[in-house]
Amino acid sequence: MLGKLNKKYLFCIGAILTMSGCSSVANMVGYDTATMNESAAQNYSQIIQQVHDQKALDVSSPIAQRVHRVFSQLLPYANSANKTGIPFNWQMNVIRSDEMNAWAMPGGKMAVYTGMVEKLKLNDAEIAAVISHEMTHALLEHGKKALGGQILTDFGGVVLIKVMGMNRNLVGVGAELLSIKPFSRRQESEADAGGVRLMAEAGYNPEAAISVWEKMNKLESNNQMSILSTHPTNQARINAIRKMLPEVMPIYQKNKR
Repeated sequence: MLGKLNKKYLFCIGAILTMSGCSSVANMVGYDTATMNESAAQNYSQIIQQVHDQKALDVSSPIAQRVHRVFSQLLPYANSANKTGIPFNWQMNVIRSDEMNAWAMPGGKMAVYTGMVEKLKLNDAEIAAVISHEMTHALLEHGKKALGGQILTDFGGVVLIKVMGMNRNLVGVGAELLSIKPFSRRQESEADAGGVRLMAEAGYNPEAAISVWEKMNKLESNNQMSILSTHPTNQARINAIRKMLPEVMPIYQKNKR
């Protein structure tokens, strides 16, 4: 379908989606770093309160203790890596759930689900790989960049539909292929790379990041990736981290605990 599009349409889409950095676009519409972090903090408080009310907040189990211990070890290095110009008020909570998940909001508001640790049988270095990956999402302001990318995509769709008369369905497909999906995969790769370096600086073996994805492969293989996949394949992540080992292993050797 896309192969039949007029060249001027593709040029227009590309120009709109690349006319400015996604972070800059978010800033222009009022979503600067401080505002994003403050909004995220408010949402995070509401989420954690709901989790507490549902009696799903884990504050004392061995898993929670391990997660908080690793988080505390990583924290000084995450603060040193913060180039946003705004200090983060990092927070970590552990949520009791079978879901294999962990996340970070703008400004360093984080959560790890017990299912992630339990189902993958994560050791402390592997927990560090998960947390440092999510920390890197926050440090690189991927939330703001994603917002900026969505603003550009929405704006581009309006221009193409209203001004050029393009078919609405074609606009949606073109914008998704050119912006949202590849951008999401790039974010994940960036978080993998930054996370591996962060955990090495904190004295955790970067090879543990490989074992996390090897374990994930056994439970949820995603190695048949399509063009619309939002994440790199597990095997692609493993391969990319292996290529980084010569760079980060000396850092780990210097700092290992």
